[in-house]
Amino acid sequence: MKKWTFFMLLIAILLFGSVIGFNLFKQQKIAEYMANRPEAEFPITAVTVKSVDWVPVIEAIGFIEPNQGVTLANETSGIIDKISFDSGTTVEQEQLLVELDSEVEQANLKSAEAKVPAAKAKYKRYQGLYKKGSISKEALDEAGANYFSLVADVESLKASIDRREIRAPFAGVVGIRNVYLGQYLQTGSDIVRLEDTSVMRLRFTVPQTDISRINLGQTVEIFVDAYPERPFAGSITAIEPAVAVQSGLIQVQADIPNSDSKLRSGMFARAKIILPKVTDQVTLPQTAITYTLYGDNIYLIKEEDGVQRVTQQVVKVGERSGDIAHILEGVEPGDMVVTSGQVRLSNHAKVRIVEDTALTPPKETPML
Repeated sequence: MKKWTFFMLLIAILLFGSVIGFNLFKQQKIAEYMANRPEAEFPITAVTVKSVDWVPVIEAIGFIEPNQGVTLANETSGIIDKISFDSGTTVEQEQLLVELDSEVEQANLKSAEAKVPAAKAKYKRYQGLYKKGSISKEALDEAGANYFSLVADVESLKASIDRREIRAPFAGVVGIRNVYLGQYLQTGSDIVRLEDTSVMRLRFTVPQTDISRINLGQTVEIFVDAYPERPFAGSITAIEPAVAVQSGLIQVQADIPNSDSKLRSGMFARAKIILPKVTDQVTLPQTAITYTLYGDNIYLIKEEDGVQRVTQQVVKVGERSGDIAHILEGVEPGDMVVTSGQVRLSNHAKVRIVEDTALTPPKETPML
């Protein structure tokens, strides 16, 4: 029994010893392999920093408005007797657009105008008789009141007829009309939209901290989604005198010439207020910058003993324009910066610069 127990213990010791020995042998070989393994070299793309001229901008968003725009409506109810415009046409100021039926008003006007000459003659005759003392002052006043009352009635009827004629308050382009010949219109019905689109306006807001950098007449570039590659040039024409207390923003208005009628009211637009150009500035592709909660950083490439290695560097990023970022601190002209392949890098990592066109935009966008 004791011999059997001894042999079992011996077998267990040999078994566990062999496992432990194998693991120690494996770890030794792994350590030898890692010690003799060549240092990893990471492929990256890079760019040499150069000093350039930078045009800073203040970016904002807003909606395009016409120089003047109004939806025409009728002041009085009635049946449409005449429509003198076509949808989408250009009209002149005071041009007659819609005329409501005014036969009753015209008849009343003729009746009142027919009574005016007799009332006027009677008033003048009474003036002569009063001077001679043939009539009383009361009779003269009554004749004058009748005459001036008829004149006022004539003016009132003419005004009533004019209110039944809807005219263009200014020159511009009309939209699609919402009424038809013979239609009965209630007071205040929408007839057509009229807009003066020769000059368009953009209202936007900027932070109060930027007030010192904007002024009247300053150049503004406008971009709309309909023409994404075309900037529309304009200028600041008005700055609100008061800052909004709740938001700390100030409202700004810019005028944009629209002689080719490309801009339409209601368009969403992005504005760039052009600031004075600054020289000898550092810019980098935005792909070169790693944005984190702890700060923005890049990788600088430096040569050590004939080997290219990278060093992580914190930078201060200013404005961004497209895929280019303005660097305020952390990089100097002549530095070489990694532009892609940063994911696998760490401080002092060995790198190899390669040519890569993955970040180069194609000349033509491929069809889906």
